[in-house]
Amino acid sequence: MKCLLVFLAIIALSDCMFRLPLRKGNTLRHKLKKHGLLADFLQENEYSPSSKYQRYGEAANASSEPLTNFLDSQYFGKIYIGTPPQEFTVVFDTGSSNLWVPSVYCNSTACENHHRFSPSESSTFSGTDEPLSIQYGTGSMEGVLGYDTVSVTNIVVPDQVFGLSTQEPGNIFTYAEFDGILGLGYPSLAEDQATPVFDNMMTHHLVVQNLFSVYMSRNGPGSMLTLGAIDSSYYTGSLHWVPITVQGYWQFSVDRITVNGQVVACDGGCQAILDTGTSLLVGPTYDISNIQNVIGATEGPYGEFDINCSSLSSMPTVVIHINGREYPLPPSAYTNQMQGMCTSGFQDDGSSQLWILGDVFIREYYSVFDRANNRVGLAKAVQKTH
Repeated sequence: MKCLLVFLAIIALSDCMFRLPLRKGNTLRHKLKKHGLLADFLQENEYSPSSKYQRYGEAANASSEPLTNFLDSQYFGKIYIGTPPQEFTVVFDTGSSNLWVPSVYCNSTACENHHRFSPSESSTFSGTDEPLSIQYGTGSMEGVLGYDTVSVTNIVVPDQVFGLSTQEPGNIFTYAEFDGILGLGYPSLAEDQATPVFDNMMTHHLVVQNLFSVYMSRNGPGSMLTLGAIDSSYYTGSLHWVPITVQGYWQFSVDRITVNGQVVACDGGCQAILDTGTSLLVGPTYDISNIQNVIGATEGPYGEFDINCSSLSSMPTVVIHINGREYPLPPSAYTNQMQGMCTSGFQDDGSSQLWILGDVFIREYYSVFDRANNRVGLAKAVQKTH
């Protein structure tokens, strides 16, 4: 299962749901409609999400990459590949493990609309004949593997394996403003056994600690990916640690999900992943249906669940219980508000029993991904004003 493109498929389904990082106010749905592609996309791309500085009390140097927040739906930043460096915008995705960008070998519209890596313009590039193919929940890429220097903030990774796309079928990547994807999952999740970027950072001792942390802002700038350190200015209280149960995605156990003290989902426990590449909070159909009913959301024409904006003050808090602690999500967290319309941030995942705690959850809880100890740390995020 590739969780990265959950937000991409849903964007096309509703104007007030999740958006690709296009120019502000110009959603993927609008672009597809303008080009006469919306009807075909909705018909051909049936959505299935499962088909996607404090050093433990001491001051430490941190390498921080600012992330662009597009309409609270997706977060992406810059990397550089080659010598001299060629710039790309990527989604830093904990739900996948490969790095890939478009290349000059690709002539599809999706590639031509984005920065394309040119091997001939890099003195440090080393090519291979090894193919790469990645299928996300919606959308896919095909290409070849190569090696070159990759820079993220001030961290320079030599001889990093990455994908150079030769095909990006369909329309899903065509109108996105990000160029590619940098996976931050475990190595076992990587296609073709390609070593992930963060693993090479650890191997070459390029990070102070073998962990990274993510802060996602709400309604504006300030989002940050911090490599090798924890920034205590982004959260209040203490970090609480949750052990990883399966080292692929960042997967762990959830005890239950309650509303007003009553179990509404995940009765008896379930498995979940913390995924920066998913905008939604995704779960099994039956459980999500229970939650939608409890919060008063009603299904719309494109599969989204609508909420009466005037009801927000009286809607209940949904509480996710993880490792013996409570993580409340108030209506302001699980409701998407845009253009005078409100929709639910919960989405069903068909038959899959794996929950996806995406940006809806991470905006509320500063998240630390600790490879040294195979655990995630969660703390109440500070909503900073800028």
